[in-house]
Amino acid sequence: MRGSMPRLAGLAWPVYVELLSGVVASIITTYWVAGLGGAAVAAVTLATGIEHLLLGLVLVVGSGTGLCLSRARGAADRAEADRVTATAWWLWGLGSLALALPGYLLRDPLAALFLDRSAAVLAAGYFAAAFPGLVVFFAQRVADDLFKGAGDTRTPMRAALLGNLVLLVLDPLLILGAGPLPALGVTGAALALVASRTVALAATPVLRRGARTRGGPRARASVRTAGRIVAAGLPFGVDFTARMAVGTVQLGLVASFGVAAVAGYGIGYRVLLFATMAFYAVRQAAGIEAARHLGEGRPDRLPALARDTAVLVAAVALAATVLGEAVARPLASSFSPDPAVVAQAVGFLRLMGCYLVPYALVVALGGVLQAAARGRALVLATVVGFTVQLSAAWGLSRLIGVDGVWLAMALGAVTQLALYGGPSAALRTPAGPPRSPVPSRAAPAAGGAAES
Repeated sequence: MRGSMPRLAGLAWPVYVELLSGVVASIITTYWVAGLGGAAVAAVTLATGIEHLLLGLVLVVGSGTGLCLSRARGAADRAEADRVTATAWWLWGLGSLALALPGYLLRDPLAALFLDRSAAVLAAGYFAAAFPGLVVFFAQRVADDLFKGAGDTRTPMRAALLGNLVLLVLDPLLILGAGPLPALGVTGAALALVASRTVALAATPVLRRGARTRGGPRARASVRTAGRIVAAGLPFGVDFTARMAVGTVQLGLVASFGVAAVAGYGIGYRVLLFATMAFYAVRQAAGIEAARHLGEGRPDRLPALARDTAVLVAAVALAATVLGEAVARPLASSFSPDPAVVAQAVGFLRLMGCYLVPYALVVALGGVLQAAARGRALVLATVVGFTVQLSAAWGLSRLIGVDGVWLAMALGAVTQLALYGGPSAALRTPAGPPRSPVPSRAAPAAGGAAES
C-alpha cells in the first residue's frame, strides 16, 4: 500500500507545524514572564501544569470526536457524521462547565495548595482569567478535531499559527504594559493567551469557508454517540495524563541529583519537543487514516497502514537521533553558559538515542490501535510501561546516577512497544468489521465490498 505514505505525510506535517507553533509560543511567554521574578515564573508554571492536567480530559472528547467522525465519513454515513458533530458540541458544553466553573471558584485554595503566599496570589490572578478561558480552549480543540476527522489538518494549523502570532504580540503588551495599556503581569499573560485563542476560534470558519463544524439542521446529540466518542478518546486521554504524572515523579528523581541536573533536563526536554511533536503528528494522521479505512469496511488495510506508520515515524526518530548526537553540545551551550548544566543537557540528549525510536513507534502505532478500538491494550501497555520505567529509574539512578533515569525512559518505551506487538499488532484485526468507536453504516457498495 505504497499510497499511504504520502497520505500520512500530507496529513502529519500541518499537525507538526500546529503543535510546534504552540511550543515556541509558550517558550516566548516564559521569557516575558521571567522578567517579573521567580514568584511570577512559579505561578505561571503551576497554572500551565494544571492546564496540561485538564488537557487530558479535553483530549478525550477531541480525539474521540476526530476518530468517530473519520469513521463515519469513511462509511459515507452523513447522518452519523452530523450526529457525531452535534454530540461533540454537546460534550463541549458539559465539559466546559465541569472544568471552568469549579476551577474559577476554587482558584484561591488551589493556588495556595502548591505555592507560598506571594506566588499563590499571582497564580490565583492567572486562574481568574484562565479558567473561564477554558471554554474557548475546549471549543478550539473540538473544532480542530472536527476538521481533522474530515481529513483536513491544514485549517487547524492555520488557526494555531494565527492564534500564536496574536499571542506573541499581546504577551509583552499585556504583561509589561505599553502606552495606555497597564502592566498586568501574570494576569496579563493569562489574558493574552485567552484573547489569542478567541481570535483563532473566531477566525476558524473564515480560514475554511464552507466547512461543516456543526451538525446538519436535523442533527441531534445522542447519549449513545457521546459514549462512543468518550470510549474512542479515552486511551489517548489516559496516556497523556499518565505521561504528565510520570514526568512529575521523574522530575522529583532528577531533583535529587542537584540543580544542574534539573536545569540540564529542562533544556534537553525542550529540545526534545521538536522531535516528539513530530511523533504525535504522525499518530494523529495514522488515527485519521485507520478510522477512515474501518468506516469503509476495509480492516484488511490496517496492517499495511501500521507498517507505513512505523517506517515513517522510525525514519523521523532516527534523523532526530543523528541530529541530536551531532549538535547536542552547541544546542545546550546556547541555552546556558554553566558547564555543569551543559554537561547534564548533553548527557540527556545523547542517551535519548536509546529512547527516541521505541518511543516514536509507541506514540504513532498508538494512533492505529486507538482507531481500531484497542483501548484496553493501549491502557495496559501504558500502565505496565510506566511502572517499568519508574521502577528502573529508581534502581538504575542509585547505581549509575542520573543517567539511570534517562535509560529507564528507553526501557519503559521498549516495554510498551513489546506489549503492542509492534506493527504486527494490527495484523490481528478481525476480518469483519471490528468493535469500534462508531458503528459501520456504510453505503451498500461499501458494505458489499466488506462482505466479499
